Amino acid sequence: MQFKLPYIALLCCIGIHAQEGPQDLSYAVGISYGIGSEFKNTDYTYTNRYIQAQVYYTFIPSKKWQYQLALQPEVNFARHRLKNFYFVKPEDPDFEDKRGAYMKLMDIKEYILNVALFVRYKCTDNLSIYAMGNVGPMITNTETERLTKGFAFCDVFGVGTTYNLGDVAIDVRACARHVSNAGLQSENAGFNTKNIAFGIIVPLECF
Repeated sequence: MQFKLPYIALLCCIGIHAQEGPQDLSYAVGISYGIGSEFKNTDYTYTNRYIQAQVYYTFIPSKKWQYQLALQPEVNFARHRLKNFYFVKPEDPDFEDKRGAYMKLMDIKEYILNVALFVRYKCTDNLSIYAMGNVGPMITNTETERLTKGFAFCDVFGVGTTYNLGDVAIDVRACARHVSNAGLQSENAGFNTKNIAFGIIVPLECF
């Protein structure tokens, strides 16, 4: 997986700051809406929009640093088209039919269960910034030249900011996203996208 290094960095940060404050439990829920598109390339187009629910658990709170685990189920709606028909090689079975099918714009649905780690720094009482990384299993409903229909993985690394308005916080996040199936199925080139998401987060104490 190409996002291993960010995970190692996040874990190192936890080790450095784990003793900075007292242990405490803190839960929050959130929802966000995101949009994205492919990184510039000559092979394919890919745009997406997604809705993500979020459950946060703060397991190392302190005055300035917070460390959170989050469960983030997501539904992703994507549109994809092959641009470079040479990506489908003549040795592939039915390559001409596949080239014709894949070069048409197609709709894709992805169902993802993200498990994320956040390292958050509180700039003020109301404003914080963070880095996050997640990996999660995914089911895709459409066969493409880059990813086989069915089981795959979704990896994300992002940075964001959260502003607390009292009983609710506004969250803005920019991230890079990679989906592939780790070689478990035949087509595994995957998709790489840049995304931005806007959401709200509500501490459970507010209910």
